[in-house]
Amino acid sequence: MGASLSSLGANGSTVGPGLGDIPESCVACVFLYLTPPEICNLARLNRSFRGAASSDSVWEAKLPRNYQDLLDLVPPERHRNLSKKDIFALLSRPLPFDDGHKVGGTLQEVWLDRVTGRVCMSISARAMAITGIDDRRYWNWIPTEESRFHTVAYLQQIWWFEVDGEVTFPFPADIYTLSFRLHLGRFSKRLGRRVCNYEHTHGWDIKPVKFELSTSDGQQASCEYCLDESEIDETYGNHKRGYWIDYKVGEFIVSGSEPTTQVRFSMKQIDCTHSKGGLCVDSVFIIPSDLRERKRKCILK
Repeated sequence: MGASLSSLGANGSTVGPGLGDIPESCVACVFLYLTPPEICNLARLNRSFRGAASSDSVWEAKLPRNYQDLLDLVPPERHRNLSKKDIFALLSRPLPFDDGHKVGGTLQEVWLDRVTGRVCMSISARAMAITGIDDRRYWNWIPTEESRFHTVAYLQQIWWFEVDGEVTFPFPADIYTLSFRLHLGRFSKRLGRRVCNYEHTHGWDIKPVKFELSTSDGQQASCEYCLDESEIDETYGNHKRGYWIDYKVGEFIVSGSEPTTQVRFSMKQIDCTHSKGGLCVDSVFIIPSDLRERKRKCILK
């Protein structure tokens, strides 16, 4: 193995051992400490590295302990006889699922982060209970490519604002952060450019919206945010309008002792002394906490 790198030099001198002489088993041990993208990049070096990069023992270590629960979301014919590397690749793509609370698996997605192999989840606004959602005087569904679910709920005007949801899932042991993805103003494309309309945007600077989460094992978290700014910066304008913002609700811990964890979440502003409107509700994200901090500067889609 690696004979091509252990040959005679041009002047007849012996060339010393190279990367190709490292045993595949030793390379595999090193790969256990690397991320999947790093492993795939090193696989290009030579045959020994390529073999280690396909080892089931390497990729099984990158999968969550309960990865079989994720495979259960996929038809058996799609993962039968796959190597662990191919299973990781399969689970790194968003997988739709239905936990029984809402009909239609495409309303919820779960996937493995490609760098850490940890479980991430997104829940569409369509999978939530939204007060007044069936009345077009208040709410509309807007098709858009800015959402991973290709549609968002747009609030024109309402007095009682309340959005509730829940999910039950076999989360691996970890610390997770739950957040709502919201957008002030209605956006569209005009002549190929993104434009925002704030005709209906009002009421969010008067009183804060209350966000809450709770889990089946008794954990709770809550917070409040004003979704709009009453004072406009003359130079930079309003920093909360025209952008997708992830509002962190709180964290919860999964120890792995229970087969599934149920998470309930909500946001509400039910002070009926004033109306509010002009808000897009896209989804809820549940992501490992330190992973969310790493991606905080990116738009989660």
